[in-house]
Amino acid sequence: MDAQDYFRGGVAVVTGAGSGLGRAMVQRFAGAGMGGVALDIDGARAEETAQAVRDAGGRAISLQVDVADAAAMEAAAAAAEREFGACTVLCANVGVQQFGALDKLTAQDWRWVLDVNVLGVVHTVNAFLPLMRKSAGHRHIAVTASSASLTPGVRMGAYTTSKYAVLGYTETLRMELADEGIGVTSILPAGMITRHLESSMAARPEELGKSEVRREDIDVMMASRKMETAGHVASAEHATRHLLEDLAANERFTITHGEYRAQLVATHEAILRAHDRGQEG
Repeated sequence: MDAQDYFRGGVAVVTGAGSGLGRAMVQRFAGAGMGGVALDIDGARAEETAQAVRDAGGRAISLQVDVADAAAMEAAAAAAEREFGACTVLCANVGVQQFGALDKLTAQDWRWVLDVNVLGVVHTVNAFLPLMRKSAGHRHIAVTASSASLTPGVRMGAYTTSKYAVLGYTETLRMELADEGIGVTSILPAGMITRHLESSMAARPEELGKSEVRREDIDVMMASRKMETAGHVASAEHATRHLLEDLAANERFTITHGEYRAQLVATHEAILRAHDRGQEG
């Protein structure tokens, strides 16, 4: 079955839908004939996403939510059920970035990144899974991790730690929901031409202090990951080009872009060598 037909008539809920990857996801699903629920901490931008869908003849609503607030996510799920009565695709896509050497990161930095990137995913799934279980049709959850959970680099330790946790959560969720016929896919994007850094800084609670981005940290991080910007950065539209097909096939992973096969091979060869040594007497 064509992926467009596979999803037609369903309802997609996307967090971080106000811009970037989240907005591109909403647009892909709308193009496949799905209703949309655009969620973002920036309510105005979420509404821009939903309005674009409506202007194109689709059906969509928007809500201002903070994924770190479990109660707010429960309210968003209730609103989606009132409007559409279903959730067949759920994209837990929100993530914030905090650069800095590990010994320079504050407790507030860690709390913010983990609350949003890890607990935000947990809150999103916990809020919408009951509705998804009641929904008819093909059902899928996509969780946005990061290429950083496959190829870590310096000066992004809090972000990388959070995305390792997200990847582990998603892998377990896939196993736990398999018998219910709910597919789960880890989305692993590399760098994108989006508002990610800007939106991250804007979303940080005032009581945690200002989030700062230093050019030195970014340059050192890129060098440590042996990744050239030209091959590692893409538009959100390009990053979602295989989204529908991969979810329809219930792929375990979707690597959206970025060339780092050599790093993956080196990492897994090291793991296999360690495994084999562990079998020795």
